[in-house]
Amino acid sequence: MTTTAHPRFAEALTALGLDDLAGQIRRFPDATRTAAEAAAAIGCELSQICKSLIFAADGVPVLVLMDGASRVDTDLLRAELGAEKVNRAKADVVRETTGYAIGGVPPFGHRTRTRVLADRSLLAHDVVWAAAGTPYTVFPMAPKDLVTHAGATLVDVGERPSS
Repeated sequence: MTTTAHPRFAEALTALGLDDLAGQIRRFPDATRTAAEAAAAIGCELSQICKSLIFAADGVPVLVLMDGASRVDTDLLRAELGAEKVNRAKADVVRETTGYAIGGVPPFGHRTRTRVLADRSLLAHDVVWAAAGTPYTVFPMAPKDLVTHAGATLVDVGERPSS
């Protein structure tokens, strides 16, 4: 069976012993670049989407895995990383760091090894959906497994509702 995942991501699945996951990858006719588009295409809750976001912490790329219904609080992220400045990485930095375009960045299988943080909010679900290397493909995985395979550290960096 041919996988619809990005070739680099398919290689990562094999390297991690996750070949069986290739058969669970879903491909959509239209791009699902946003968490809302992906949730609508899959038919799941927005918070079941795992966003893979690249930030620059004092110029060093960091991957943050966040549920689709939440935003990263850059002040909390800066404190977690002990960085002076944290901002979203530009598209060229995302591609250079991960090997993927924004909208298709998976939680693992990147071109370079980067620090990975996963927001604890992902653990609220039995299954989350993440990009499989393209804006057209996603795969399901238990959040704890996803955190393990991504080599992520669990943190609380989601924006808190203002009171």
